[in-house]
Amino acid sequence: MNVNLLVDAIVRQTTVLIAQLATAAGARATLAHTANKVFIDLVSELKSQGIGNKVIADMFGLTLRAYHHKVARLSESGTDRGRSLWEALLSYVQQQGSVSRTELLTRFAVDDETSVRGVLNDLVDSGLVFRAGRSDQTLFRAADEKDYARLSSHDDAGRLDNLLWVVIYRFGPLAFDELTPQVPAETPAIEAALARLLGDGRIRRDDSSTPTRYASEQCVIAIEDEAGWEAAVFDHYQAVVTAICTKLRMGTRRARWTDSVGGSTFGFDLWKGHPLASEVLGFLRETRERAVALRRRVTEHNQQHSPGDDPMRVIAYVGQTIVGPEHDDEEEGAL
Repeated sequence: MNVNLLVDAIVRQTTVLIAQLATAAGARATLAHTANKVFIDLVSELKSQGIGNKVIADMFGLTLRAYHHKVARLSESGTDRGRSLWEALLSYVQQQGSVSRTELLTRFAVDDETSVRGVLNDLVDSGLVFRAGRSDQTLFRAADEKDYARLSSHDDAGRLDNLLWVVIYRFGPLAFDELTPQVPAETPAIEAALARLLGDGRIRRDDSSTPTRYASEQCVIAIEDEAGWEAAVFDHYQAVVTAICTKLRMGTRRARWTDSVGGSTFGFDLWKGHPLASEVLGFLRETRERAVALRRRVTEHNQQHSPGDDPMRVIAYVGQTIVGPEHDDEEEGAL
């Protein structure tokens, strides 16, 4: 198997997805920190698989010394040890109330100036910091609670609730510190979302464990729910990735008819007036209806019976697209 060829192809498709998401509906998402975050997250995942620093450095084509320097630079501030440059800069601006760019560059002189300027721009673009003035006399002020209130909306809260719900259902039970790496939001926003999810019964809290953990027995986001689109994209993508990773861990390189783990892709060539067009185009709707009915039956059974031995969770996914004439999907809340 040509692993490098496969990795390069998947990275290419992932960057296409990120670019589409970053510009969806006219948006311009902040991407300044994305490449560095990918590096750090990838290093973390490799280490979790038991791979040592020397091997990881070789995989990135870096000397061990250069690798350690890069990890240290991206992982923490050279000025404030133990915290990332992002966290250190935001914290300092918040403490000072208002601070000039010159003061910031002086305060973080140990850090790379280009990195400091890049993080400042990212903080401004993300709405965590406000900027006024020009050149090195530019002033920076951290956003306060009133600013967050103006920037937030009920719709945004609903989107965060759904995303958090998916994460807790898929990966739970999770402690708060295990949630924050999965959900890119500020701590107060996550705390408020947890309170809403607990309030309407979508998740439960286990106070008997240390630390407290959150879990959910089911996660159902209605097709009509426009605030569920981000959560649906995340859920679908991670379901595909989880299936592929599970298959790889099993050491399986081929599919069998009897497989319960895996996936299949089918393509259908159609044209206007094709006698099977309606059947093919209705495949997604029919599959959804069958899955919803099956899930309802499983839920009803589980509510009446205690879990048996060796419990498992089965994650099935299905996707469909049309390559050709422009097609408007009426189900806007669905993925």
